[in-house]
Amino acid sequence: MRLFRSRVMPGTLQVLLAAMLVVSAPAKSGAVDWQGVAQALPQVVSATNFTPHGTQPGLFLPLLETNPSCSSCHGANGGTSTAFRPYPSWGGSMMANATRDPVFFAALDIANVDAPGVGDYCLRCHASRGWYGGRVVKAGFGAPNNDVTLGAAGCLLSGGYDWQDTTDNDYSGLPCHYCHRLTDSGPGSAPAMIGNANAWVDDTLCDANASEPCRRGPYDYPSGSLLPPHPWKQSAYHTESGVCGVCHDVTTPDTSMGPLKTLLLDNGTDTTRPFPIERTYSEWGQSLFADAIFRDGFGDPLAGTPIVAHAQPCQICHMPTSEDPSASACSLGGYPSRTGNLPVHAFAGGNTWVPGIIKGEYSNTAAIPGAYGGVGRQASFDQTVAWARQMLGGAASIATTIQNYMPPGIGAGSMTVQVKVTNLSGHKLPTGYPEGRRMWLNLQVKDRNGALVFESGAYDAAGGVLTLDAQARVYETQQGIWNHNGTGKCDFVDGAGKPLFHFALNDCIVKDNRIPPLGFRPATAVDPNGYELRPIPLGTYPETSPGSGVLVNFDTTYYSLIVPIGTPGPLTATARLYYQTESKDYIAFVRDQAIANGSQSENAMCAASTGRPFVVGPKQRTRGEYVYELWNNAPSDPVQPGYGKSPPELMQSASAATP
Repeated sequence: MRLFRSRVMPGTLQVLLAAMLVVSAPAKSGAVDWQGVAQALPQVVSATNFTPHGTQPGLFLPLLETNPSCSSCHGANGGTSTAFRPYPSWGGSMMANATRDPVFFAALDIANVDAPGVGDYCLRCHASRGWYGGRVVKAGFGAPNNDVTLGAAGCLLSGGYDWQDTTDNDYSGLPCHYCHRLTDSGPGSAPAMIGNANAWVDDTLCDANASEPCRRGPYDYPSGSLLPPHPWKQSAYHTESGVCGVCHDVTTPDTSMGPLKTLLLDNGTDTTRPFPIERTYSEWGQSLFADAIFRDGFGDPLAGTPIVAHAQPCQICHMPTSEDPSASACSLGGYPSRTGNLPVHAFAGGNTWVPGIIKGEYSNTAAIPGAYGGVGRQASFDQTVAWARQMLGGAASIATTIQNYMPPGIGAGSMTVQVKVTNLSGHKLPTGYPEGRRMWLNLQVKDRNGALVFESGAYDAAGGVLTLDAQARVYETQQGIWNHNGTGKCDFVDGAGKPLFHFALNDCIVKDNRIPPLGFRPATAVDPNGYELRPIPLGTYPETSPGSGVLVNFDTTYYSLIVPIGTPGPLTATARLYYQTESKDYIAFVRDQAIANGSQSENAMCAASTGRPFVVGPKQRTRGEYVYELWNNAPSDPVQPGYGKSPPELMQSASAATP
């Protein structure tokens, strides 16, 4: 039996002994009964246990080995392989920078006020290296030697925002060895779990000759081929969507005392289902993309060869195969070409704003006294933004049709414009974290001279305000708190009419009109009413055929307008589909909550921690105030430059003209 590495606090000996009884391990393998450890932890952690499942802090084997050991072989060489090598393609992604995201930390502060200590649940995914290393709330193996308030706020993480990916830096997001040590089962063949970072992390030696765990991935190396210079194991799990679903389904914390929040219907009925915060993996799982119907292109029935049917996992879009003729996984010589067989670690989504902030704030801090010097990787951040725009551009199609046009004469004319948006992605559009994230249609009708006749969904770039006119179509999720204002229904706004974004307290859904993916079926065997996935209001998207339970994957919007007398034709109607990562309402909310909650500046809040004060990031400001300045300030501001008001990204556009 191995000894605990964590310090033992007075009064916990009896509990630790109980924990030790379930942590038996052969000296060579380091195998751990993490379920037993998890069961012991609620007894010794002073706050609610928000993370009782899966592998717990205090790994026996070296924790999530630092990324430079990977970059030495899997990095760019000569600046030519940023677009396909694993390390530089990962380096600009939000996966690599989840612990540098200032929006995340502003939300974390609010969540910790709403549910003290819940930051343990948030940081488990966003700061995996620090969490498994026992530098959040749980110190590992039941030792309660972390201050819950400091740990849940991220104050105990080692390193800093602008540190490179060194051995001591917990701010490197989800490092290489987190994903490449994930397994599809736990101790005693416990099955893989979906959501809330309830992961099984391999903590055994790869084989009798190894000194570390296997690095799991999709490749096998046949006998006689050049083998990797590290322990490895082929893993089908890493080619499946389930490995993504570990983090990309988010549910209210399943605490040691049950769900923090359950889903209430608008009339107050408790479904008893844990509240669904994000459902990207489940959206995919209930779509045609998860069904084995997609042809792989190698079969041709007319030629007598079979068609191989298979699902389209997340990796198909988010880790696309490189066709670069120079594609290779390793910079060392002798390894085979990976052209057409190298999944690029792009992990691109729709976020173009935050990668630019991280590049500007943390990639080069050499001129700041006391700073570490910077993360570097500027080209990787630029590549991530470019990939995100490419991803957005292919996520939907749009068609504009003019109907019922009556030109003006002695009186005003009229026009009806139809705009159809079709979701081409494998999940709802948009998907993911709902707070501040939205997509909308802008429709402009102009006359022969280019003068504006009509507009819906106008956006003021200077103020960051979207005009919600009577015909505006905004695709979003609005989660709320039931009866918050004494209304007897789901409330998304406070008494002053300002939107609420309480991640940890939400228990009902006001609106979810995001466009479903192809073949989407909200109902499941365990959720026959489709409470977690169905559109709100009900009926927003009809069935493809009555009784099928399958919803259409498109939305059709009709605009009616008056054409004033004397308007010169022909008229041109142009519809544009925009996506925005953070709305003004959300950015103002995190600032206002920091004020209302009396939040401390980051350095003051974390003053008792080692490595403080920081000289980059929020510093002497609250995290909410910092995010607001990043959003609101001019780029030329000498104290804190801004990065635009999360500028909307144009996804698609289509025009139609009258005769």
